[in-house]
Amino acid sequence: MRLDGRRESRHVDDRRRMGGGKKAGIGIGGLVIAALLTWMMGGNPLSVLENADLGSVLTEQGQASAYEPTAEEEALAKFSSQILAVTEDVWPKEFRKMGRTYEPPRLVLFTGSVQSGCGGATASSGPFYCSADQSVYIDLSFFTQMKKQLGADGDFAYAYVIAHEVGHHVQYLLGILDQAHQQMSRVSEKESNRISVRLELQADFLAGIWAYHDHQMFGSLEDGDIEEGINVASRIGDDYLQKKAQGYTVPDAFNHGTSAQRVRWLKKGLSSGRVGDGDTFSQDYEDL
Repeated sequence: MRLDGRRESRHVDDRRRMGGGKKAGIGIGGLVIAALLTWMMGGNPLSVLENADLGSVLTEQGQASAYEPTAEEEALAKFSSQILAVTEDVWPKEFRKMGRTYEPPRLVLFTGSVQSGCGGATASSGPFYCSADQSVYIDLSFFTQMKKQLGADGDFAYAYVIAHEVGHHVQYLLGILDQAHQQMSRVSEKESNRISVRLELQADFLAGIWAYHDHQMFGSLEDGDIEEGINVASRIGDDYLQKKAQGYTVPDAFNHGTSAQRVRWLKKGLSSGRVGDGDTFSQDYEDL
């Protein structure tokens, strides 16, 4: 992506030096892989805490030395701030077209563990959006794990992750997120998962919408960027991740969409540029 000269956002809350340092975030054994699976497969990423020994994590934090980010992490922090800023260049204009006002989310950078408006979380939660405080949370080590575990790499691949979470913020501002969560609380687990798939595919679409308009305004997409996005979308489908983790799929447990669906809706946003084309709730589920 071409980001030279693009500003950084003023809505970044860098808490990396407030956490417990690297030891807490990385020393949770197999939960590193769970970070990917929780964000990309699970409904609420914070549920990973139910299976984590948070007490031992906090003990490790107390013993860890002061956190000092590497040069690579600092570059990722700047990049993430710029990506949030470029979403701030696009979404206010799109909201004005709808007669609405856009208020940007905060981006909270943390390492190891963090307290959000939705509860406590560790690095193993993966990136997530919390509507209670209208913030996107991310431990930047996630990008390294995404590259190592899934072979998903590149600046646009990383931007897509952030733009997807900002997409959930857009859903919140439009009232879609709360309405969907209310519906999910009244139906079976299977139907709740299907509503979750609709939310996630729409967030993929909205990430594509952002990229479309940012490129129209600033020429930000370079050769290979769209391919990076398609690559990561194809590797975070429920079917791909379930096969990778357990060798078979359980379609009724899908809650983010298949690889083909995620690619389809990202590409639709990238080609359409119209928010109204992203209604994932009125279509038959089998046609998504």
